[in-house]
Amino acid sequence: MSMSVGGGEEGGAIADINTTPLVDVMLVLLIIFLITIPIITKTVKLDLPKAVNIPTQTKPENITVSVAPDGKMYWNGQLVENTRELTDLVKPLALKVPQPEVHIRGDVNTLYKDIGKVIFGIQRGGIIRVGFITEPDRGTPLR
Repeated sequence: MSMSVGGGEEGGAIADINTTPLVDVMLVLLIIFLITIPIITKTVKLDLPKAVNIPTQTKPENITVSVAPDGKMYWNGQLVENTRELTDLVKPLALKVPQPEVHIRGDVNTLYKDIGKVIFGIQRGGIIRVGFITEPDRGTPLR
């Protein structure tokens, strides 16, 4: 391994590429990009809703639709065969003033498509106010 330090016996130009300036320039560009990217990123100005934990107020006119893990729907505890039957149950209630709320209780293992079918049936019936019943997060159990 030998190293030639300028002006050796041959006195010619050094044929090796000096990469130090290239690395310096690349580092400066990288720093400039890292600083300017957050400034360039623009988002749409939205007024997002605030999450509020309000206990459910159970009223006698509210309807509860439960969805089991296998996709079966229950209207206030009574089995509903399909979304058409669910829509037929919702239609007379949609004419009331004020409309009752429909609360959907979905099992944690229920598929999203089954919940979507319930929402679709309720919307086709004309109910506007639909809510979801969930359990509060009580933290992870100690083992």
